[in-house]
Amino acid sequence: MSSFLRPLAYRHRWIYDTVTAMSSLSVGGVARLRRLGLDAVQHRLRAGAPVLDLCCGSGEAAAPWLEAGFQVTGLDIAPRALDLAAKRHPALQLVEGLAENPPLPDGQFAAIQLSVALHEFPRSDRAQLLQSCHRLLQPEGWLVVVDLHPAGPLLKLPQQLFCALFETDTAISMMEDDLPAQLEEIGFASIDQQLLAGQALQRITAQRPNTEPP
Repeated sequence: MSSFLRPLAYRHRWIYDTVTAMSSLSVGGVARLRRLGLDAVQHRLRAGAPVLDLCCGSGEAAAPWLEAGFQVTGLDIAPRALDLAAKRHPALQLVEGLAENPPLPDGQFAAIQLSVALHEFPRSDRAQLLQSCHRLLQPEGWLVVVDLHPAGPLLKLPQQLFCALFETDTAISMMEDDLPAQLEEIGFASIDQQLLAGQALQRITAQRPNTEPP
């Protein structure tokens, strides 16, 4: 369970923006946080490739991909967030649906981004969501996950306080899991995990292998 501040942060945008700004300082600010996914795989993708931002919210983490010239689809379950995304980022193609079972065809995307969203899901739903990512990626397509990771000594206490105030038990359970191992079990390859912000943040890239015959 989280404190009363979590629903307030989602109800009042200025609280959410303030929390985001403060928590992103360790990676160089909000703009840098939102570019972490793009920066990890942009060099691996052809210009204008189709990209999916799962759990896109109001589209802020999708914006750098749009600016870089990619064809970006954003999926979220919240109509209010999608309405805001449509106003802020008109070029973003929006789909309402569950991230665990996206209403999208197989093999459609060259890259999929999950930006600070995976920790919102219980374990069973996380597994289903990652399997859906594997299904939606083109062969040799890339998944990039940016999310929480158990912090090192310097940020351990601030992270515990942040999670107590603004996160739920799903965040704690995700930080207990070995995400690279889970991705390998699903069938991903070329898995790379980088620890950022005093180890409080992880960025994982993983590729769907090309299973087509040569």
